Amino acid sequence: MTTPATQLSPARPWGVGRLAPYPTTVHRPHTTVTIDSETQVGVFRDRLGQVVEMGKHGTSSGTETSTNTNTDSAPDQGHDQDSQQD
Repeated sequence: MTTPATQLSPARPWGVGRLAPYPTTVHRPHTTVTIDSETQVGVFRDRLGQVVEMGKHGTSSGTETSTNTNTDSAPDQGHDQDSQQD
């Protein structure tokens, strides 16, 4: 026998117990970001339209190789990783 929807009691969503207040926010000095059409780099501007320097960041690259030996019975697998950052 099914209970009519009007007789069901509301259930507390399972994720409610996992909620927490938002962390403290940080005011960023820019209000808009556009892409420079020639350099394809983001340009940050403040409320007055002046360019804001947002700091530098580097680039990184990495490679990973896998090794596989003895493929006809119990394979022995491993891998190597390396990375470079400037």
